[in-house]
Amino acid sequence: MEFRELECFVVLSEELHFARTAERLYLSPGRVSQLMRSLESRVGGRLFHRTSRHVRLTPLGERFLADLRPSYDGLVNAVSRAKAAAREVTGVIRIGFLDTPTEIVTDSVRAFERRYPGCEAELVEIPLSDPFGKLRAGQVDITFTLLPVDEPDLATSEGLNRVPYHLGVSSRHPLATHVSIAAEELADVSLIGLHGSATRTWREQVAPSVTPSGRPIPRAGTVATSQEGLSQVALNRGGMLFCTPTAAHHRRPDISFVPVVGLPPSVLGLAWVKAVETAAIRAFNETAVGHAARRAVLV
Repeated sequence: MEFRELECFVVLSEELHFARTAERLYLSPGRVSQLMRSLESRVGGRLFHRTSRHVRLTPLGERFLADLRPSYDGLVNAVSRAKAAAREVTGVIRIGFLDTPTEIVTDSVRAFERRYPGCEAELVEIPLSDPFGKLRAGQVDITFTLLPVDEPDLATSEGLNRVPYHLGVSSRHPLATHVSIAAEELADVSLIGLHGSATRTWREQVAPSVTPSGRPIPRAGTVATSQEGLSQVALNRGGMLFCTPTAAHHRRPDISFVPVVGLPPSVLGLAWVKAVETAAIRAFNETAVGHAARRAVLV
């Protein structure tokens, strides 16, 4: 038996008016009549007397309502409690981050935990070469990532920041002492790329294969994580691109980070699986976006 039919029967028994019943249920009066005819067909008897002016329950309808009401009310209450629980932001939310928990990551987590003290945020490192594997496996609920994301099963936030890129090179590299370099000069640098399950779009975001004008950029091997890349850079085996906050986090004597002028900015955002979106995921996204907006105003 269809729940919509039972719901319509209960409401009509309260209103005893097809138009008012339709209005309460956001249906047309014709649809209400259709549902009642279907229910009466299932029951095998008339539940309402209908005239052009009045609607009233038949004896069968009164008996059916008396038997149905406790179970119906229990079901409605169960659904209401489930909806309320789904809206609660409690428990644990697992948040992925790409190799480096930069300030925007930690600040977003702190702002979320202040706003929702009943929900604990756990940080989980995401390898640069597999940005969405843990997300799809259910090992994290939401993850910081580079935007844009071209993955049909994923939803994304607004951009949380837009920052320039730096080229990480060995302190022995000829570019190490430059104040900055133009994006076209990347054609003269062997860039470290990614291996693993990362898509081509993602690989291009981390290590573009051509300059803005289309000149090819040589490849200097591949790595799975930023730490592996930094080790290769320090050994002067190639250069690697890093966003400004990540470059600042990894300052060290054997590596120089040179600003790159002319590349599109690095945009950090959030991604999560559309099919398993929860109240906690929505709350973290809203908190992170709001915090980033306030931070942008202050800066």
